[in-house]
Amino acid sequence: MNIESLKGKFIEKYGEAGQEIRVFLAPGRVNLIGEHIDYNGGYVMPAALEFGTTLLARKREDGKIRLATTNFPYEKEFAVSELGQEKTGEWVDYAVGVMVENKQAGCPVTTGYDLLYHGEIPNGAGLSSSASIEVVTAFALQTMEGCEPDTVKIALLSQRAENQYVGVNCGIMDQFAVANGKQDHAILLMCDTLEYKHVPFRTGAYKIVIGNTNKRRGLVDSAYNERRQQCETALGILKEEAEALEYLAGIKPEQFETLKHHIQDETVRRRALHVVEENQRVLDSVEALKNNDLKRFGELMNASHDSLRDLYEVSCEELDVMVEEARRIPGTLGARMTGAGFGGCTVSLVHEDSVETFVRQVGQAYEQRTGLKAEFYVCGTGDGVKELKEGK
Repeated sequence: MNIESLKGKFIEKYGEAGQEIRVFLAPGRVNLIGEHIDYNGGYVMPAALEFGTTLLARKREDGKIRLATTNFPYEKEFAVSELGQEKTGEWVDYAVGVMVENKQAGCPVTTGYDLLYHGEIPNGAGLSSSASIEVVTAFALQTMEGCEPDTVKIALLSQRAENQYVGVNCGIMDQFAVANGKQDHAILLMCDTLEYKHVPFRTGAYKIVIGNTNKRRGLVDSAYNERRQQCETALGILKEEAEALEYLAGIKPEQFETLKHHIQDETVRRRALHVVEENQRVLDSVEALKNNDLKRFGELMNASHDSLRDLYEVSCEELDVMVEEARRIPGTLGARMTGAGFGGCTVSLVHEDSVETFVRQVGQAYEQRTGLKAEFYVCGTGDGVKELKEGK
């Protein structure tokens, strides 16, 4: 939906007024490589997408805040003085939580606002619709309140809103990628320290194709806790041999090879091997992308999925089927699951001439083999949160 159409919807809902309607955009994100290693001191490599959440905002003089979206019927209105007093369990909690955190960070809401959100990120697809709402709200209100937006601080503030107000214990990657993305780049991010750099991701004739399995995620919380415990067990054993080791991902594959026999439990050893090798794959991916070697990057994507399936065991039949079918299409350089696993999405790098065939054939084969209907999103990398100005 274009900006003029959205402004029409905004006026239809909130009426005409003298104040300017300002427009902001925060993207969705996909993690290209580096899965289940953030909590082990490893690097992740997300990228912001070209589509996301658009926010139209206009000041009001009466101290009321009104929130609505084009995506869901639920709307909310409250006085600025009542901010944060009532949680609803609805989508507005993501926005209100950020307003609460903005206030605590020294940039309170001082006037009323009409806010209209338009999300192009499929809800529940694992592409960070919630982080997108949080980041666009924080950035827009800081800008309109005359504060100086800092995108790293906005990412942290948005994560706090989700952790403390909404009550979801998410990591920092989603908000960070949404706030700090850059077109034609991925982000190499160390989640613990927030050390990051933009890595050129010039896909040229290749497109990112995200495949939504539409398999509801099961087992994620219990499996996540179990994997985390297994990794901590492996780290404890390895620290006895290498005292300086702080994180599991801090050990190089060749060093792990010499020490792995100390881990007696085969399952724990396989979990550790995934972490060590996946972190190295992320670093190898940086080199591949610096050299514009997309073929090599695709090979690393494939190896990442195989490791998540066989060593870390967080894939599922639906993800594996979609990846298998994706790899059958000529023009696919690489395909892997992305996210926590047990459902959700795959990400593939596909030549633009093969995209139509990919969507048709992978979709048909996937439905035949699983009974589920997949959805596909074809995109490139986009910028992080920004204000959309007239004529730009």
